[in-house]
Amino acid sequence: MMRASERAMSRLIRVAVANRPRLMRELILATITDQPDIEVVAEIRDESDIPRIVEETAPEFLIIALDSPDCQPTLCDSLLRSHPELKIVALSAERNFSMLYWASFDLHAAKVEASEMGILSALRSSSETA
Repeated sequence: MMRASERAMSRLIRVAVANRPRLMRELILATITDQPDIEVVAEIRDESDIPRIVEETAPEFLIIALDSPDCQPTLCDSLLRSHPELKIVALSAERNFSMLYWASFDLHAAKVEASEMGILSALRSSSETA
């Protein structure tokens, strides 16, 4: 019987690679395909295919090009909204620079009066701020 630590170690990290230019993408693939704990689930040559292929393959990580270290790739917002479990690694081909993007949410708390009115008030105030 496999222990939890052995199961965790045998779990593959699912990665889709969509980096451009082609040479950069090939270097990334050469680096990660030899790793025993990483599974390349897609090589995406055309950026317009990224949303569809991410939907189809459900990678944990997506590696894309980073055009400018000062600007988040426009694709990040829509992908992370649709796939909040996804992490995006953006690499700059011209500079020695990379960024990791992921989605998160803040957890808030407030005391609520333990009464019918308190609960109703909390429900109404929460729906107004949503």
